[in-house]
Amino acid sequence: MFKKENCPSGRILFAHGAGAGMDHPFMLHMDELLSAIGLKVIRFEFPYMQKRREDGKRRPPDRMPVLLDYYKELIDLHCAESDLPVYVAGKSMGGRVASMLLEETDAVACFALGFPFHPAGKPEKLRTEHLEDITKPVHIFQGERDAMGSREEVVHYALSEAVHLHWLEDGDHDLKPRKASGYTQQMHLEHVTRQIEEIIR
Repeated sequence: MFKKENCPSGRILFAHGAGAGMDHPFMLHMDELLSAIGLKVIRFEFPYMQKRREDGKRRPPDRMPVLLDYYKELIDLHCAESDLPVYVAGKSMGGRVASMLLEETDAVACFALGFPFHPAGKPEKLRTEHLEDITKPVHIFQGERDAMGSREEVVHYALSEAVHLHWLEDGDHDLKPRKASGYTQQMHLEHVTRQIEEIIR
């Protein structure tokens, strides 16, 4: 579908979600799609996921300060060594962390896929404070029926004008629609990729 370019148009640091690492099929597929539009994709794992890979033991995510510090070091490293634009991105938790760091780094923009606006089943516990006055562009690709922030809920949030919401019809937290919708997850991920390509151009 997408034609791969010889020269990369930028680097994109792509963080995983809370429960699955950088080699989850969703991460691998988005890596393939984003690479095909000329982005150099850097997938990585937070410390707790690295430990899980070493010993096989499931553990909860690191506390937010640890996640932020680890991701920021990577962003600073890639911004320092690259003449190309650097973008931050992530699936679910990874996108939340990326968006929280955007303003304090040289990254150009943030792409979040399935943003966890609140924990599932706890719509009163919003995680939107940093999105209310952010000035750099944050592009959130969200399923309309995401249990961590549905379209019906999110339209009422007080978000900065720099936050751009891209809705995927009937999509869930993994941007996967129900069969009866006439859409597929593949269609939605390709749409996300086209949108990102337009934004970075």
